[in-house]
Amino acid sequence: MSNTQITAVTELDRSHYKTKVYSGGHFIYSDEPEALGGTDEGMPPAGLLLASLGSCTAITIRMYADRKQYQLDAIKIDLAICSEDQMDKSTTITRTIEFTGQLSDEEKARLMQIADKCPIHKILSNPIKIETSAKN
Repeated sequence: MSNTQITAVTELDRSHYKTKVYSGGHFIYSDEPEALGGTDEGMPPAGLLLASLGSCTAITIRMYADRKQYQLDAIKIDLAICSEDQMDKSTTITRTIEFTGQLSDEEKARLMQIADKCPIHKILSNPIKIETSAKN
């Protein structure tokens, strides 16, 4: 990650849960499934959280593998988070990583260590303080 502060803006009008998300000049939708009253036109917020962790993990592994010239062809990361009613101080995210390519056992083990070096993993593994204020 760079030293530049990362920002995001979310906007929700009278649309039922379909939220516009802007960051770094890019745009996506977040939404809830139809069963919860949404339009299911975007990932749910928890899906975006998992997507952030998964993509950051994959990018971190790829950067390291490329620098070390490992024969890593592909990375697949499966993630899951516990249900909302199970979330508390010990919320659990499971992450399973699959490598494709000609890698030794030592290289695979090192890539698994590198996975925990991803900035989003570091953020989610430490206490997070959220400061909220209203804008007039």
